[in-house]
Amino acid sequence: MTHTQPPHETAAPQEHSPLQPRTSLESAAPASAGASLGRLVGLDVARALAVFGMYIVHIGPPLSATDGVGSWVRYLADGHSSVLFATLAGFSLMLIAGRREPKTGLAGRQAKARIAIRAVVLLALGTALAIEYGGVIILAFYGVYFLLALPIVQLRARMLAMIAAALALITPQLAFVLKSLLSESVQQSVNAHDPLKALSDVGVLDLLLTGFYPAITWMPFVVAGMALARLDLSAVTVQRRLAALGAALTVAAYVMSLLLAGKDALRSMAEGGKSSGGSEAASSGSGAFEAQGAASDLLSAGPHSGTTFDIVGSVGVAILVIVCATVLMDRLPLLRRLAKPIIAVGAMSLTAYVGHFVVQSVVGMPTGESSQVSWVPVLMFILGAIVFAAVWSRFFRRGPLESLLNAATKPAKYVR
Repeated sequence: MTHTQPPHETAAPQEHSPLQPRTSLESAAPASAGASLGRLVGLDVARALAVFGMYIVHIGPPLSATDGVGSWVRYLADGHSSVLFATLAGFSLMLIAGRREPKTGLAGRQAKARIAIRAVVLLALGTALAIEYGGVIILAFYGVYFLLALPIVQLRARMLAMIAAALALITPQLAFVLKSLLSESVQQSVNAHDPLKALSDVGVLDLLLTGFYPAITWMPFVVAGMALARLDLSAVTVQRRLAALGAALTVAAYVMSLLLAGKDALRSMAEGGKSSGGSEAASSGSGAFEAQGAASDLLSAGPHSGTTFDIVGSVGVAILVIVCATVLMDRLPLLRRLAKPIIAVGAMSLTAYVGHFVVQSVVGMPTGESSQVSWVPVLMFILGAIVFAAVWSRFFRRGPLESLLNAATKPAKYVR
């Protein structure tokens, strides 16, 4: 998936309903009610877009079967939707740990306990789903991201941004070296003693290094989202600076990659058999180790190539989507009212994400990379998710899976 995240979160849902005036998560942000509502609703819109992007990747026509506008839509969904999920997941962690000001003392310990419980639940749920649907499921990866993020949830925006930048510059090259050293025999030996691998297609090595969304190259997205959460997104100056930053990162990464790697630098890895990870590579049905590519591949920036240029450019796109959604929802009340059904999808993104796999199974549609050429199925799934979320949100505060996940974190209140 992009898994194209969830891989809140596609994978870690929000604990508020945009149709409610205030919830426990909103209390973490010391802003005005109007600004807080617009800011959180904008995140829900971004989550919904990420969900729809995953639908396009899993249910829509493959890139090779599209042309014109359809090709652009499919290309943008490749990789970018899962990256948007991962970035929003990082943002969601800070809603738990303290939005603008990190929680400390007892509140801080309980917040970390809630995050840890969520991580374990997502890891377990992702493993269970991977048994049926293979390594395309992003939820187990999200569980690992959350655990790795625990030590830094109290850092300020500047330090988090510096960590995200350092990870983006270092981890792709580190992953390349580690994969070069990881022979197939070594991997098989590790997997033979890995209980997760025995249960599903996704083992510890997949989660950390060789899977569709390996933590080693996906943590920059999560940490970038955490840094965004520390900022006042309702401030016009911040919005302008973030928009400029997002545009600069996107343009710089992709232009530099084109100059260094040539005209194929932005080619999607999803259908070329070289994917370093991503739901679009799910046609193989597992997170199996693939032969390491050439060092020159580190100069490319195609979706799911896992390079520095791909990470930087994808973060730029995610920032632009989040800022645009926030600004539109905050400044256009009429649009916000019209978008309520879409906002509802974003508020129950875990349910919407898991649900599309379940529905695919029920109707007998193959999961993973689609082989059909019609856009009708994916449009029907999008419409179905909107209708379900709109109806459900009229009677319940949280989505079905969001309610269960929230209940699972209740024991954190006993932490002292």
